[in-house]
Amino acid sequence: MLVKVKLFANFRKNRFKEKEMDLEDNCTVGWVIDYLKIPRKELGVVFLNGLSTTPEAILHAGDTLSIFPMVGGG
Repeated sequence: MLVKVKLFANFRKNRFKEKEMDLEDNCTVGWVIDYLKIPRKELGVVFLNGLSTTPEAILHAGDTLSIFPMVGGG
């Protein structure tokens, strides 16, 4: 199944900005995060089709997964 994955800020470094990934059925958000070697402690917000999600969420064909790092500043 094809899922669009969008990475933001420093998560794009040595990866990509946006990519369609061909994933196995019942693949989870967490599997994608781990596959991309994104440290979970650096995760900020993760959206699935525009709504906040968890690593346990199951992906479906046509979904859009957006992964943001923690943001600091003041």
